[in-house]
Amino acid sequence: MADPRAAREARWLRLTRRDLPAAAGPDWPVRLDHCFQRILLDHATNGCWYDAIPRRPAYAHAPDAVLDRAIALGEDVLAGHADLHALNRQSLVWRGKGQGAA
Repeated sequence: MADPRAAREARWLRLTRRDLPAAAGPDWPVRLDHCFQRILLDHATNGCWYDAIPRRPAYAHAPDAVLDRAIALGEDVLAGHADLHALNRQSLVWRGKGQGAA
């Protein structure tokens, strides 16, 4: 039987290191894997992810429910069902670096 946690982490890494960066168009606000990870984990924890999850690596320490929310949101971004610009703006607000989500 396959390890569900290992499968979840593999999906996370594939999504954030390969799928999202490969799909990033010139109008996307981010293109790098760690930026996608920041945005998705921030939204999965409703704030700066590092206030809720130990670092290095965050995905390995994230509870299953948090990682599931982050993966689902990333898949919504890929499918065009989530506004990456708004998600990024809110992530930056939580970090004191933005003006607010529109």
